[in-house]
Amino acid sequence: MIRGFPVPLGSLGRPLESEEQIATTAPTPFIHNLNPIMQPAPELSEFTCPPRMNHGSEGREILLRANHFQIRMPRGHIHHYDVSIVPDKCPRRVNREIIETMVQVDTKKLFIGQKPVFDGRKNMYTRDPLPIGRDKIELEVTLPGEGKDRVFNTSLKWVAQVSLYALEEALEGRTRSIPLDAIQALDVVMRHMPSMMYTPVGRSFFSQPEGYYHPLGGGREVWFGFHQSVRPSQWKMMLNIDVSATAFYKAQPVIEFMCEVLDVKEISEQKRPLTDSQRVKFTKEIKGLKIEITHCGQMKRKYRVCNVTRRPAQTQTFPLQLESGQTVECTVAKYFLDKHRKRLLYPHLPCLQVGQEHKHTYLPLEVCNVVRGQRCIKKLTDMQTSTMIKATARSAPDREKEINSLVRKVNFNEDPYMQEFGISINSTMTEVKGRVLPPPKIQYGGRSGFQTKQQAIPNQGVWDMRGKEFHTGVEIRTWAIACFAPQRTCREEALRNFTAQLQKISSDAGMPILGQPVFCKYATGPEQVEPMFRYLKNQWQELQLVVVVLPGKTPVYAEVKRVGDTVLGMATQCVQAKNVNKPSPQTLSNLCLKINVKLGGVNNILVPSIRPRVFNEPVIFLGADVTHPPAGDNKKPSIAALVGSMDAHPSRYAATVRVQHHRQDIIQDLGNMVKELLVQFYKATRFKPSRIVFYRDGVSEGQFMPVLQHELRAVRHACMMLEVGYQPGITFIVVQKRHHTRLFCADKREQIGRSGNIPAGTTVDVGITHPTEFDFFLCSHAGIQGTSRPSHYHVLWDDNHFTADELQQLTYQLCHTYVRCTRSVSIPAPAYYAHLVAFRARYHLVEKEHDSSKCSPAYGEEGASDYGEGSHLSGSSEDRTPACLERAVQVHQDAGRVMYFA
Repeated sequence: MIRGFPVPLGSLGRPLESEEQIATTAPTPFIHNLNPIMQPAPELSEFTCPPRMNHGSEGREILLRANHFQIRMPRGHIHHYDVSIVPDKCPRRVNREIIETMVQVDTKKLFIGQKPVFDGRKNMYTRDPLPIGRDKIELEVTLPGEGKDRVFNTSLKWVAQVSLYALEEALEGRTRSIPLDAIQALDVVMRHMPSMMYTPVGRSFFSQPEGYYHPLGGGREVWFGFHQSVRPSQWKMMLNIDVSATAFYKAQPVIEFMCEVLDVKEISEQKRPLTDSQRVKFTKEIKGLKIEITHCGQMKRKYRVCNVTRRPAQTQTFPLQLESGQTVECTVAKYFLDKHRKRLLYPHLPCLQVGQEHKHTYLPLEVCNVVRGQRCIKKLTDMQTSTMIKATARSAPDREKEINSLVRKVNFNEDPYMQEFGISINSTMTEVKGRVLPPPKIQYGGRSGFQTKQQAIPNQGVWDMRGKEFHTGVEIRTWAIACFAPQRTCREEALRNFTAQLQKISSDAGMPILGQPVFCKYATGPEQVEPMFRYLKNQWQELQLVVVVLPGKTPVYAEVKRVGDTVLGMATQCVQAKNVNKPSPQTLSNLCLKINVKLGGVNNILVPSIRPRVFNEPVIFLGADVTHPPAGDNKKPSIAALVGSMDAHPSRYAATVRVQHHRQDIIQDLGNMVKELLVQFYKATRFKPSRIVFYRDGVSEGQFMPVLQHELRAVRHACMMLEVGYQPGITFIVVQKRHHTRLFCADKREQIGRSGNIPAGTTVDVGITHPTEFDFFLCSHAGIQGTSRPSHYHVLWDDNHFTADELQQLTYQLCHTYVRCTRSVSIPAPAYYAHLVAFRARYHLVEKEHDSSKCSPAYGEEGASDYGEGSHLSGSSEDRTPACLERAVQVHQDAGRVMYFA
């Protein structure tokens, strides 16, 4: 037997005679034994989510409250109308104003006594039908504007009658499909009033700060608000309400905004024109923002910034048409003096170019203010993120109080639009029964062969490795140190001390680092990484590891990973200089966890006897994720990553990665990726998986069906490509972290730690879950700061007929197999690894500055500029061809054999 798989029953999972045979077309006898878990491949239209088979019962009961509030719905129908507004490019806020004015004026007496609701785009709903039958009716609406009134042509046409009875049938489980039209109608009714009162962002509403001020620096600040969404659950509709916070741009003079962005204390300090780098930094922040002018009295006209001029206001010219009809070149400063009698205070500063680029409209910074209520979609800096977390983290009991007081403040039941439609909500949180699942036992190695294998039992999602050895520890004989921190900040003595401490901890953990490093040298920039690594690889063929000391955030990291992972296939472990100077046992221990798996070791395994029955036959666990470039970027590719388990524990994983179209959610090349991992699984274990359990991260609810149709088909196709008739049972589960459901202990005595969170292992599959489909919430980690976010699991396909208990236990156990720490993490290890692989691939796409002939454009996770002076965007278009990007993320075969991404 190989790597812990049990003896196959009959010929199920029987190894093939040779490696090549996995790619042959002739069916092998073992296929016939797969009948119990095999389904014929259905046509595209047949892929629908499986119904819930049962509810889980494992674990001790715990009473919880969820931030879902029951909606009391009327019976009967709601009437749906299509709205068309010309001109049609207006923002939702203006569209709402148009419809509101139309209803108030109501010259044609359409809305007598009715309060219609509108989604700001195309959809209007009324409780009773309007007196227009099926005809299209056209109306003219006038809005008072700045300077002159604006006229809009509006048309209404009946679309459908939305049945609330059909929704009730679905909630009670009498029909399988949920009528989405009814849910959308309810959602629009409940969002209509808040959309008029607050600033909507996605599914949340924000209002400008009152009684608090949390600046983030860089012209940004925190706004608090609330999330609201309508959700179907068992027997009833729910309103999910949560407190939320996001970054907005501060409403302030553009001069002050510029000072914040450029870290200038006072504008008086900026006596000279902006340098090129200052201007680029300022442009990056202000481009796309709306500003309003201050030099025309009450007429505060708004514009959108399209650029910042290279030249200051005193020399920036534009073509000015004189009354005589003649056109002359005039500077912005002179124009403001002549036309507005305003002598500029800062003529040496640049101008904002606003509106359309070809129109050459320039405004001096000092006559512009940043418009209030603009959400910041650009990525926050590390410092801003840290400030944001401090300002917004709330312990679970505090968050529960905040949500309850918010519900009282918003006072939904006094909303005239909800009253119009006969909708009300229960103002207390929903109580649900949860269960706390028992943790798995974790098995470590035994000392020197004669002692029994040691076990750890997690307590509140955490266990201790002290006094235990890795299940399979690697012996490190040949290793090197490269220190990229300057000698004055990281002295030789500190390196010696660090080495001694690391050797002690690693020896205790059963991963002995023998002798001194064969090489220990100081280096400076990223350009030294590749020559140094090539020298090391040539000089010491047996070299196992390079420990790289870094001086904080630096472009060296991306280059170390690019060279180590993709060019030379060398194991690298980076460590910050501050941790070398003051090494704590915790840090050293965590380094050992990573080093051992990068060299092919196994840190620990789940105790085999307590694993779910899916382990009785060869099974592969796949984790998939797609990561997109930061908001505001419209060029960089998305990255798709897939990992697969390579043993029966499961502890070892192999990875494969692809670049794909910008913001493409579906994994385009999934078939080939799965095929690659199935072949690797077979080579590692000599078994073909009888079952595939696929955890898919990074899918929103709206994408469930498109993702299922394409990706399930791709997985099946991969199996058939390997062998005709090879049809392992596939279970396809979407993992969601980005939702607003929060769970709170009903009994204070159940609260864990200072943050008062629910215990690790808390599972909920009743009350707030889907009316008919197989989904559940599981909080597998111990919440240390803020309120724990349970992960949501939705089963989109299941050939393996998992019971609720089996899948919940399996998922919880896989959360304990993450190699980087001795804690249970918030999502199963395969999904987490897929995220790490995609994240690492972003670093592989960062370009090194000193060699732009190499095809690796600057695709840094945080933008190339965040990596300091060492990186810049590649100018050459050949560097961005898909084939070139694809090559840049392919890891070296030596790195691919181990968990290089750990």
